[in-house]
Amino acid sequence: MNLTAVNTAIVLDSTSDLPEEKARERFDNIRVVPLHVLFGTEDYLDHIGISSHDFYERLKSAPKPPTTSQPTPGEFLRAYEDLAGYERIYSLHLSQRLSGTYQSAVQAAGIFGADRIRLIDSETASLAVAMLALAIERRLARGTTDGELEELIDRFKRDNTVVFTVATLEYLQKGGRIGKAQALAGSLLHIKPILSCEDGVVVPVGKVRGRQKALAEFRRLFEDATEDRPGLRVGIAHADAPGWVDDISALALAARPQAEIELVENLGAVVGTHAGPGAVGFFWFQDDE
Repeated sequence: MNLTAVNTAIVLDSTSDLPEEKARERFDNIRVVPLHVLFGTEDYLDHIGISSHDFYERLKSAPKPPTTSQPTPGEFLRAYEDLAGYERIYSLHLSQRLSGTYQSAVQAAGIFGADRIRLIDSETASLAVAMLALAIERRLARGTTDGELEELIDRFKRDNTVVFTVATLEYLQKGGRIGKAQALAGSLLHIKPILSCEDGVVVPVGKVRGRQKALAEFRRLFEDATEDRPGLRVGIAHADAPGWVDDISALALAARPQAEIELVENLGAVVGTHAGPGAVGFFWFQDDE
């Protein structure tokens, strides 16, 4: 079967940090299913019910951190039904080791008709998933096959990279990712952890003191993992911290002049609940079409 943007659609969940409004401006065949963020009994839809800036302002002053929840199978089913005119749907999601979102999509696909849906656990999160969607779209634009897309997805899981850091360890501690003593010591010493996502889980890859050393470590990791050639695509996502964008863009293009800054987005409320205001993620993927 020849897959094109006319007969093949893509479904993402909102932790891809690609707002559906922006996706629909460029593509007719993409839908984004939002996760939920709850401040007590107030339920907001990620990237829809509350702006990124307003969310982070509220997060700073909240006596208790919000909770997050995955979409229901019914919410995924509505997205699939909205795309019923397409012969194939690629449904791309954050790591199932980080959330039950993928399993909700699996249940919805079973109801809708699993033979028409390709369910993908991306084994990563945030803009990395959006970058995979754009790589698929490029192939749909010229015509592709399930086999070629399967090869792309396997290579993406193996080769894509994300590194990120946080402004404060407070939210990692509140979310149970690190201990209170560790968070306090890190804050007193101005330590910034450098984290990544490997095999679907968040892992530490280093720690530095201060913003400039964090940027230097980002550049080192980027240079060690890439070559300067066409097809190197970069994404930047920040938690109400736009000052990082120019710095990371500059270091990426200084290190690899042929790189393309493909996406710059706000970290949504779900990812931001755990990372906290001021967090920033740096993503890259070499995509030789």
